[in-house]
Amino acid sequence: MRVFAVSDIHVDYVENLAWILSLDRKEYANDILILAGDVTDKMPLLEQVFVSLTANFKAVLFVPGNHELWVQEGDFDCSLNKFEAVVELCNSCGVHADVLELPDISFVPLYSWYDFSFGEPDRHLRRAWRDFRACSWPEHLPESKDVTEHFLKLNIPKLAVRNKTVISFSHFLPRIDVMPVGIPEKRRNIYPVLGSEALGLQVKQLNSAIHVYGHSHVNQSIDLDGIHYVNNAFAYPSEAHIARKQLKCIYEC
Repeated sequence: MRVFAVSDIHVDYVENLAWILSLDRKEYANDILILAGDVTDKMPLLEQVFVSLTANFKAVLFVPGNHELWVQEGDFDCSLNKFEAVVELCNSCGVHADVLELPDISFVPLYSWYDFSFGEPDRHLRRAWRDFRACSWPEHLPESKDVTEHFLKLNIPKLAVRNKTVISFSHFLPRIDVMPVGIPEKRRNIYPVLGSEALGLQVKQLNSAIHVYGHSHVNQSIDLDGIHYVNNAFAYPSEAHIARKQLKCIYEC
């Protein structure tokens, strides 16, 4: 059994959807796929991807990204309601959105958001970052840090999972130092909306051997404090220079 990872496939682009639909059903029949968020904000398209992938893989594991929680189309009045609908869609399509435990390996999805622990967003970022317009949160979650805290609380029961190997995965970054040191300073203005230090503490508490994340669109494979962090973003068609445009095998047994 092999474990593959990919994130940020953004199938609203026709070429990205075509790639997903072209995956060989026989090649991955005994394998597991971790899909670390940002497939699409459109529910019918998300369902199409889930149906296709579950036909290809032994198991598909998913954690929603920020794009999945956009509510601009008017089908949902709240991003939390859409989050619950996405989880229900996972269940109906046979996609694992909760802990999956096998004899020697456990897979743990960790929900999160960004709480500005990686930096304070400047005025330009607050105007340009689409989440600030496309997401709608209830009154009891007025700030990004409140949204993050809400999702992190959902993870608490999962943090007791123990196995020979634990692989956790999130959409958002669990620590900012997974970003390559060569990122130009002018491009670091988006760091505040990449993830949460509190998420990183949960990964440490879980004692993961491997943690898969997405969101940054910058492929990475790095060992930090005894944990192997992997980002394999498919990304936008224009981002071939920072994305592999293929599945990545992160574990094999």
